[in-house]
Amino acid sequence: MHNKISCFLPVAEPADLKQTIDELKAVGLVDGIYVMITPESKGAELPEGVDSFEVPVLNSTHMVKEIAKRAEASSHVLLYAKSLPLKLGALSLERMIQAAEYTGAGMIYSDYFALKEGNRMQNPVIDYQDGSLRDDFNFGSLLLFPSAVVKEAADKMKADYKFAGLYDLRLKVSQNHKLFRLPEFLYTEMETDTRKSGEKIFDYVDPKNRDVQIEMEVACTEHLKAIGGYLKPEFEEVKFDESDFPVEASVIVPVRNRAKTIEDAVRSVFSQNTSFKFNLIIVDNHSDDGTTDILKKLADEDDRLIHVIPDRKDLGIGGCWNMAIMHESCGKFAIQLDSDDLYADDSVMQTVVDAFYEQNCAMVIGSYQMVNFKLEEIPPGLIDHKEWTPDNGRNNALRINGLGAPRAFYTPALREIRVPNVSYGEDYAVGLAISRDYQIGRIYRSLYMCRRWEDNSDASLDIVKMNNHNLYKDRVRTMELWARIAKNRK
Repeated sequence: MHNKISCFLPVAEPADLKQTIDELKAVGLVDGIYVMITPESKGAELPEGVDSFEVPVLNSTHMVKEIAKRAEASSHVLLYAKSLPLKLGALSLERMIQAAEYTGAGMIYSDYFALKEGNRMQNPVIDYQDGSLRDDFNFGSLLLFPSAVVKEAADKMKADYKFAGLYDLRLKVSQNHKLFRLPEFLYTEMETDTRKSGEKIFDYVDPKNRDVQIEMEVACTEHLKAIGGYLKPEFEEVKFDESDFPVEASVIVPVRNRAKTIEDAVRSVFSQNTSFKFNLIIVDNHSDDGTTDILKKLADEDDRLIHVIPDRKDLGIGGCWNMAIMHESCGKFAIQLDSDDLYADDSVMQTVVDAFYEQNCAMVIGSYQMVNFKLEEIPPGLIDHKEWTPDNGRNNALRINGLGAPRAFYTPALREIRVPNVSYGEDYAVGLAISRDYQIGRIYRSLYMCRRWEDNSDASLDIVKMNNHNLYKDRVRTMELWARIAKNRK
């Protein structure tokens, strides 16, 4: 079969749809163009020379199977996932087919340009890994598959997903084929989500997305079972029998240059009402804005504050955590508080420590309230990660991009694993590693107020930083996935 492409795209406004279709028709390799109609868009005006078919919902299993059926006469399937106009680069589809032939990949995707408010901006994407299991992985909007690969994957689909069909396609393709990124800017897409990165990162815990997330979890769990990475709900017992600790719990606060917030954080710890002894270990990572002087003053006020300044200059947040948990003053439980946040009330530490014993877990994760600097609630409000379930939470943890906060650890378990010396994703990496063997306990009421302000580390990130963060978390997931596959083989 000579290389021919069947193109599939969602229905759109007539002018936008015509622009995209004209772009595709100008490519000699394009053999057929199909517009996918939803019930809401029945009767939509379509340009001449295109076929259409109805799907109950875009990105559903039904959509994937309809694509597979119609693509049999072509060598490749091109899926355009947006309804806004597409602008192809010179010879871009020819290049994608060339990449598919050279690599034998089951899916080709590429970097692209994004048109934002009339400005064309480079939008690089990142390489796919075994651990790139999150359903919000950005492939861009133009995906090329060998038709035989789509048919193979569609034939394996047993579940009928309303929302997770395209996600399921990607996972099933990845089981037998490479997903290959071509690091070339091959097309231009219209940018519609112009929110800052800090506003997008909580989409997966938004209650209005709950039905979607449930399907995504089912699809991911099915995939993990197929590749040997699924873990049954069987956990090692935590005995809590190590007793050589000076206090029951320590609050751990890594800090650098938070003169504006650190005293509030410290006083929220000092206000805790507990039935046990606790302390506060602050690792002051060479602050130069007055934070150090504030901490010295507070340590003079209350000897429960252990103020540590590292000898090293190469520590990230994770490295500061390691200094704290290995410190001779560290308690049996290590409880997190970020330097710009506050505990919600005076019962937080007691609630967390009680949860360790009640739920027999090596890690406890609470919930938190998003607030501004005036402590007024801001969207999305309470972040409670109720997508976690005791039976499947540790499998679903490989799909989502975070586990929640505040986090607390049984110190012996954390000392054994240690924390990666990075300043993004270190908590997620530790949580995944702990959940491989132990249950993680959950507290669904708000334990602290997370203040979003202009100096937050992830309030607004450019595309390069976002890609670096996502690449790292995918790498952590890959390491964990391989470790779980190895565990299952024993």
